[in-house]
Amino acid sequence: MKLSLAVRSLVLAFSLSVLAGCGGGSSGKGNTINLGTLLPLVGTEQQTMLFVREEEKMARDVYTTLYNQWADPTFYNIATKSEQKHMDSVKAMLDNLGIADPVVSDATGAFTNTAIAGLYSQLLTRGAVSLNEALAVGAYIEEYDIVDVQHAKDEIIAGSNQLPIIQTYDNLICGSRNHLRSFVGSIQAGGTVYTAQILTQAEVDAIVNTPSEKCGL
Repeated sequence: MKLSLAVRSLVLAFSLSVLAGCGGGSSGKGNTINLGTLLPLVGTEQQTMLFVREEEKMARDVYTTLYNQWADPTFYNIATKSEQKHMDSVKAMLDNLGIADPVVSDATGAFTNTAIAGLYSQLLTRGAVSLNEALAVGAYIEEYDIVDVQHAKDEIIAGSNQLPIIQTYDNLICGSRNHLRSFVGSIQAGGTVYTAQILTQAEVDAIVNTPSEKCGL
């Protein structure tokens, strides 16, 4: 999905508004949203939701692989405590809507979407260079997710406008902000200044310079 300046601005505005009203908590865990009975999706909403499902799997699989390589607990904690929950939350929406799951194999590195498969390979190659580069890969994924899931949320608002889906996407974005804080914190703890990779530096700074949030997943 393409990253536009308009989407970036929406991300920053959303981040600041939510940060003002959220409490602490770094794991991103919380109550599961009651989806009720979702209405049929419109336009490209289904395509986007399918992409987000595999996008969350990519994050989990990259972090699992990088943990096995570098044994840094940041990767393990996010992969097992958060990304799996993110995957499950998107699958719950697909199941509710009667849409076939694109994750036909839960094996690490197995993807239906070829673009995600390609990105997965590229990020693992980059993450194999050093632990610091691996942490930067984690930060890249979280910036990528923030923008992409914000796009998905905006699409729902402009289309079928279903609150449970909007809330689910909000929670995914919230979790990604917490993950970005964790990765950037680890990078900075090693004495390296983190430079934004997809978001603007101002957007990243607005996130990492504020406390962790208690998200709804």
